[in-house]
Amino acid sequence: MPDLTILGGFLVPSAHEVPRPEWGLQVVGGAVAALGPNEVLRGQAGAGRLVDARDHILLPGFVNAHTHLYGILSHGMPVPVQPTGFYSFLEDFWWPHVEDRLDHDLIEASAALACVEMLRSGITTFCDILEAPHAIPGALEAAARAVERAGLRGVLCFEATERAGKANGERGLRENLQFAASRRAAGGLVSGMMCLHTTFTCSPDFIRRGRGLAREAGLRLHLHLSEGTYEPEYCARTYGCTPVEHYERLGFWDDSVVAAQVVQVTDAEIEVLGRRRVNCAHLPLSNCEVGGGIAPVTKLLDKGLNVGLGTDGYINDFFQVMRGAFLIHKAALLSPQVMPARTILHMGTELGARALGFPELGRLAVGAPADVVALRHDFSTPLTAENLPDQIVLFGHPRQVETLVVGVRVVVDGGSITTLDEGAVRARGVEAARRLWDMVLAAAPSPRRGGHESEGAGGR
Repeated sequence: MPDLTILGGFLVPSAHEVPRPEWGLQVVGGAVAALGPNEVLRGQAGAGRLVDARDHILLPGFVNAHTHLYGILSHGMPVPVQPTGFYSFLEDFWWPHVEDRLDHDLIEASAALACVEMLRSGITTFCDILEAPHAIPGALEAAARAVERAGLRGVLCFEATERAGKANGERGLRENLQFAASRRAAGGLVSGMMCLHTTFTCSPDFIRRGRGLAREAGLRLHLHLSEGTYEPEYCARTYGCTPVEHYERLGFWDDSVVAAQVVQVTDAEIEVLGRRRVNCAHLPLSNCEVGGGIAPVTKLLDKGLNVGLGTDGYINDFFQVMRGAFLIHKAALLSPQVMPARTILHMGTELGARALGFPELGRLAVGAPADVVALRHDFSTPLTAENLPDQIVLFGHPRQVETLVVGVRVVVDGGSITTLDEGAVRARGVEAARRLWDMVLAAAPSPRRGGHESEGAGGR
């Protein structure tokens, strides 16, 4: 007997399958037990819960392949210095005024607030990258407390870097190893991953060490790659090669690596990434914010790579992220034919799940985890099987997320979050942001590089 039966208006088993009208699904023990016509499933519902979502679209939950949960605290933050470029953004603002000031309370409060935004946006799985060099050990556990309460699938990792010293870098590696081991032993929806920052904050020996530890522990490894022109220029000056070539010389690449950003890469670098089957996370909106450029996503996809979509902790509305990916590449490549809506949905579900090491997620199939979002189809024009992907990607909105299921839990029901007190989370988040902002304003460093007071930060 099913635990849960959801009757749908359209069922979308996966991004590239034809939507099936008047189909729904059944859930047993957190897994999809059946897909089929509503009338058949209704007759099999028994005493389990029945959700009538016949004016909804049922599709796999969205996968946020790269985010910074703590970034939400910086949204609108007053910045005493106007960054003049990508590295200036990090050195003059992001590192000293955000990451270096994080403590366990700020981390937990921001994680809960970001989870609220992701729940509202139909995200069921995400990968978070935390850098808080003065909050370890225990920083990942602080974030995990909020994620567990939210009921989301979270892959949490700490961005190990030597920018605060070699000893701090070692503590970052240990933070990842210990957290991943404890979560693996405990089971549940929260897991760990190894994470390094970049070539310009990590020495070759440190990169080799992190890579070796990840392989020994059987962990996937996440890193930022060529987010702007700074890293390629740094590697050319320092190592006489591109970042991808530098990592290749270190024996770094394989299909357990998730490279985020991947913006300023050459065709030769893409060849290496393709040959090594490296997974990628595309962050279209935050790449615009920092002036990093537009990633060559179509080339990465043409290599058959798993390229997911991520929010980067900037704009957590996944519908906006999908729209950005849909539109930006058409403009950049002067072609309305590239990056169709089905490709965007594929990236936002199955490809993102594969990139994070979850081949069973991002699709609705018998035996797969029951990660399902039900979107109310209140579009302005008729919904058909043919236009459904375009309607979601171009005109979808968080207000349409009526039901969200993650395994055995209904985490959004009737448009309301069931796992968190949204009002209390938002109030705590505002107080956390105010505390962080007050620290920044109290420090009030003299403007550098001729900068001036900005109107406010957008976030990482």
